[in-house]
Amino acid sequence: MFDMKKKILIPICVTLLFTSCAQEFNKVYKTDNYQYKYEFAKECYAEGKYTQAITLLTDLINIEKGTDNAQESLYMLAMAEYGSMDYEGASQAFKRYYQSYPKGYLAEMAHYYEGLALYKSTPEPRLDQSMTISAINAFQTFLDLYPDAKLRPEAQKYLFELQDKLVLKELYSARLYYNLGPYFGNCSDGGNNYEARIVTCQNALKDYPYTSLREEFSLLLMKSKFELAEQSVESKRLERYQDAEDECYGFMNQYPDSKDKALAEKYIKRCKKFTGENSSDNQSTENNNK
Repeated sequence: MFDMKKKILIPICVTLLFTSCAQEFNKVYKTDNYQYKYEFAKECYAEGKYTQAITLLTDLINIEKGTDNAQESLYMLAMAEYGSMDYEGASQAFKRYYQSYPKGYLAEMAHYYEGLALYKSTPEPRLDQSMTISAINAFQTFLDLYPDAKLRPEAQKYLFELQDKLVLKELYSARLYYNLGPYFGNCSDGGNNYEARIVTCQNALKDYPYTSLREEFSLLLMKSKFELAEQSVESKRLERYQDAEDECYGFMNQYPDSKDKALAEKYIKRCKKFTGENSSDNQSTENNNK
């Protein structure tokens, strides 16, 4: 009998409590006592009731504009949106804070959390990386403005992770071009996949000289130049085999212990068969002309 009463009473109590809380919130929301509303919003934020806090704080930052409460309300609003995992909304609110209060005592934290909110909004590397670039810019601005910040190591760590995501994006693009091989249907600029992946790899090696994926880009570049030579028309073949051969030697010099060294040697042997024959022919032609 006791257990049965307990099962009935608990839902009733929960419903009454929820109704009471909702009534209290509505009362606070409608009140003209803005200091009370401000304190209640702070209490909601501290208790993790972010939806209620956001509703009250959004109202307060307009009503109390120009006061100390308005400044703190705007920062709390940004943190509440961050806490509720509305990272895009949070990043905009943090930006609004330091633009409104560039000398505010929370401006440093607003810059940092803007970057962190954008960081949490970034998609996986295969997708569009506009948000990643925005996050990088936000963290770079933070590091430039606050070189002695306590959060500098964390900001640098996130910055490097974001840069790695851009590198992966380039690597996935290069691999896609590589897998497409001689297919021309996706090349609207008149080029081909071999040339597209060569450019992609070269740009990645130039833009990210310290990436841990450098060897993989170099390997793709070597393969791409060799395959471009293999597929070339007669008039361009010699020049492209020479370029591929140089790339193979460069790869072996840079990565002498690479597991792909044998592949580079295989390519060189193939390149020499063509470049060597042409060199001999050219020499014979010169002798005949003499």
